[in-house]
Amino acid sequence: MKKTDIETFYSILAANNPKPETELEYGNVYQLLVAVTLSAQATDIGVNKATRALFERVKTPAQMVALGEAGLKQHIKTIGLFNTKAKNVIALSDILVREHQGEVPQDRAALERLPGVGRKTANVVLNTAFGVPTIAVDTHIFRVSNRTGLAPGKTVLEVEKKLEKATPARFRLHAHHWLILHGRYICKARTPKCWRCPVASCCAFKSKTPAPILKTKAS
Repeated sequence: MKKTDIETFYSILAANNPKPETELEYGNVYQLLVAVTLSAQATDIGVNKATRALFERVKTPAQMVALGEAGLKQHIKTIGLFNTKAKNVIALSDILVREHQGEVPQDRAALERLPGVGRKTANVVLNTAFGVPTIAVDTHIFRVSNRTGLAPGKTVLEVEKKLEKATPARFRLHAHHWLILHGRYICKARTPKCWRCPVASCCAFKSKTPAPILKTKAS
C-alpha cells in the first residue's frame, strides 16, 4: 500500500469512528488486564458474559486472590482454556499484590513478566489503559494488514513492527482499535464484505468480494 493510500485508509477509518474503544467490558485497569488475559482464543462477547458477574464481585487483585482459583473457574468455565487462564489470573493477581501494591504496572517488561501476559496483552493494556500508542496484533489485525497490503508480514511481530513504521503518528494511538474492528465486522476471514468496505479504494486485495445478489420473488 502506498503512503498516500495509507493516509487515506486511516483518515477514512478515523472519520467513521473518531474515538474507537475496546469491546471488552471492564471497570478499572486491573479488570481490563484480566479481561484481555481471558480473551486469548476467545471472543469478546464470550468474555463479557463470563466477567459481568465476576467483576461485580472482584475489582482488585486482592479480591481475586481471596476468590481463589476454584471460585474463579466457576465464573469463567464457559471460556476456552479456562483452567489454565484461572491459574494464570490468580498467579498474576498475587504478584500484583506482592510486588506492585495492587496496581497494574505501566511498563511492558513488568506486564510481560506476569503469568499469562504476552506481548499482545501488554500492548492492549498499555494502549487502552495508559494511552501508549502500541499496536497489539491479533488474528484480525494480522489478516487486515496482510490482505490490504497495509503492513504485510509472515509473523505477528513482523506485522507489528511494520504497522508502527507505516502508521502516521497522529493515527497510531487508535490504530489498534480501528484495525481490529475493521477485521471483525468488514474484512472478515472467510468472506470479506468488500462491497460495503469504506476503504476498498485504497486496499490492495485483488479478489474483492462482490455485493451479494438479492433474490426477488417471481411476479
